[in-house]
Amino acid sequence: MRRILLVLPFYGGSLPVGRYCAEALRDEGCLVDVFEAPDFYPAFCAAQKLRVAPDRQEYLENSFLQVVSQAILAKVEHFAPDLVLGMAQAPLNRQALKRLRKDGVATAMWFVEDFRLFTYWRAFAPFYDIFAVIQKEPFLSELHDLGVPNALYLPLAALPSVHKPLSLTSVEMKRFGADLSFMGAGYPNRRAAFRHFTNRDFKIWGTEWEGDAQLAPLVQMNGARVSPEDTVRIYNATRINLNLHSSVRADQLVSGGDFVNPRTFEIAAAGAFQLVDRRTLLPELFAGDELATFGSFEELREKIDYFLPREEERKAYAQRGQERALKDHTYQKRMRTLLDFATERLPNFGQASRSGFTWPENMPEALCKDTEALLSTLRLPPQAGFEDLVTALRAKSGELTPLETAVLFLDEWKKQYSR
Repeated sequence: MRRILLVLPFYGGSLPVGRYCAEALRDEGCLVDVFEAPDFYPAFCAAQKLRVAPDRQEYLENSFLQVVSQAILAKVEHFAPDLVLGMAQAPLNRQALKRLRKDGVATAMWFVEDFRLFTYWRAFAPFYDIFAVIQKEPFLSELHDLGVPNALYLPLAALPSVHKPLSLTSVEMKRFGADLSFMGAGYPNRRAAFRHFTNRDFKIWGTEWEGDAQLAPLVQMNGARVSPEDTVRIYNATRINLNLHSSVRADQLVSGGDFVNPRTFEIAAAGAFQLVDRRTLLPELFAGDELATFGSFEELREKIDYFLPREEERKAYAQRGQERALKDHTYQKRMRTLLDFATERLPNFGQASRSGFTWPENMPEALCKDTEALLSTLRLPPQAGFEDLVTALRAKSGELTPLETAVLFLDEWKKQYSR
């Protein structure tokens, strides 16, 4: 049974993606532990607010990141993972990555960001054993030239247990529903484009929309961050979900870039209708009749007017898009691809030897059934070993059942008498 330590970032777009990956890995039969970097974020913010000289500020921030990296190493020592998977902007510094490589612990990063805009990858990519990305060329060639032998194109996805059709109440429809909605950050191209829709039934959700008087009446919840659960409600309640990829250029409303954002997969999996700008990698992921697309602002406006009164056409697109997303674009499938790639490229991956304690062959039938039920409750496969069960129980919160207490007692007994 493979053990995966998943390292989350302090905050940002890859944070929910990381949580979806943890769920998907558990569904794939892995024992997963999550390093909750967001727990450290308030302290990091406090350090950033100190009114000190810039050089001292930089020193303090680097020192804090060093402490967090050491905490991750401590977690590795305790959990003994087969793979440490860091999401984009995970607080793992180069010294920690060097230590993991020296100790023979496999590492991977899923860099779910635009390599042209976020260039810190150059300083870290060579220290990961696997570097998964959401873009192809020229990124893959640049990684190869940098000395990264195991680069993997791994597009984003959806989690079917979260991104799904919902039956909304009338109250939810009133709160979340609209002819048009957009969920995401206020990048310059989006601000410029959406100012043309202020006379529509249009709701904007997400952060970084401050300082725009024209759009202010459309921004919901005062620009607060929206939970994943409410995000799916928005998708379901909206007639046309606008999906305009980000660009830092206000004069380029439709950028025509390459990577495909998570909303594309999430809206599709939720069985909702979207208008998404054309991306060079999109045809590899969805067929032309599975997503309604646009290539310019003028086309976007025309297609809004076309699809708003045509509910049946919207439903047909949504159904075809959902079928594709559930078939090919789930986080379970992405994590399976990553694990298969690691098995192929990394010697001895997943072959770590652990203690030889095994379940007795002559266990009473009732105890066998209780143990199988316990493994299922903890989302462990039937073939999970005793150590895997103990690790999962120690990570569990809440009151222990008599059987769980007995397992932990047995583990302590085993340690005591094996000395």
